[in-house]
Amino acid sequence: MIAALTLLALVGPAAAVASGKARPRPVAAGPVNVRLGGLFSVHQDRVTVPKRAVIVSGEVSRFVPHQRVQMVASIAGRVFQRRLLGIARQGAHGHFQVTLLAPGPGRISVRLYHARNGRMLSFLGKVSYTALDSHVGPGATGRFVQLVQQRLAALHLFIPQTGVFDQGTELALNAYHRLLGKGEGITTLDPTTLTDLLNGVGSFHVRYPDQGRHAEGDLSNQVLAFVNGSKVQWLFPISSGKPSTPTVLGSFQVYYKQPYYTSDGMYFSSFFHTGYAIHGYNPAPDYPASHGCMRLPMVDAIPAYNWLQVGNWVDTYYT
Repeated sequence: MIAALTLLALVGPAAAVASGKARPRPVAAGPVNVRLGGLFSVHQDRVTVPKRAVIVSGEVSRFVPHQRVQMVASIAGRVFQRRLLGIARQGAHGHFQVTLLAPGPGRISVRLYHARNGRMLSFLGKVSYTALDSHVGPGATGRFVQLVQQRLAALHLFIPQTGVFDQGTELALNAYHRLLGKGEGITTLDPTTLTDLLNGVGSFHVRYPDQGRHAEGDLSNQVLAFVNGSKVQWLFPISSGKPSTPTVLGSFQVYYKQPYYTSDGMYFSSFFHTGYAIHGYNPAPDYPASHGCMRLPMVDAIPAYNWLQVGNWVDTYYT
């Protein structure tokens, strides 16, 4: 009986230590840093839209081969993705990464868990963000509208960021579709255009950067750009001269500014060549309709008037 007990002791942990084969204690993985990539910040909220890629990545302080992290992503408490992620070496650290596409709007929670094993202690990381409902229309408010206005402004479309899907938002979307070469009069936000907007697609090509503070009228796309050197400040939708009374082409300078209304209904006018001016007018339709001027929507007239100065160049051309 004593011999049997002695044998058990020899094959136990003490015997392993005596033979120099003791297993090392599992190491701590922390601190664990988890990051989110591909999101936007709206009033310090991390947001995106459904089915848009978000990169979840993390780093553990020690790399231990053959470790795995369990990732569970849920939306409003419902799991939509579950994966076992490998930890790859990055120097002395370990790194893991996964791409998420939220299937719908809601609050997204991501849980990253490593169970304790013989080589690494357990750890738990949690991150969250919001996928916004993109099905909105005129009059809507909320984070998605704020995101759209933020991204339009980032591409230099003139837009008062009111947080309401209002006339200013529709005018900026109208100008954005023109900038993309999709035509005039489109004020909706279809999925393709939304993707372009969030990806930052669309830019105005400045032709005359040496003119400093100036305006360029792209009559092909019916867009007016206010530019400082090579940097676009604002983009407006315009209605230029109709075929029978086309807008004069060339480079001119603002020589006279008249606030309020003229006798023929021009509103806050900046004249750049004889009777040709940049001004507000009602209507400023989504096609060339003026007698040669570059008409702006009435709500855009005063900001444009205040920006332009006597002596600023005004260039008009077809692309």
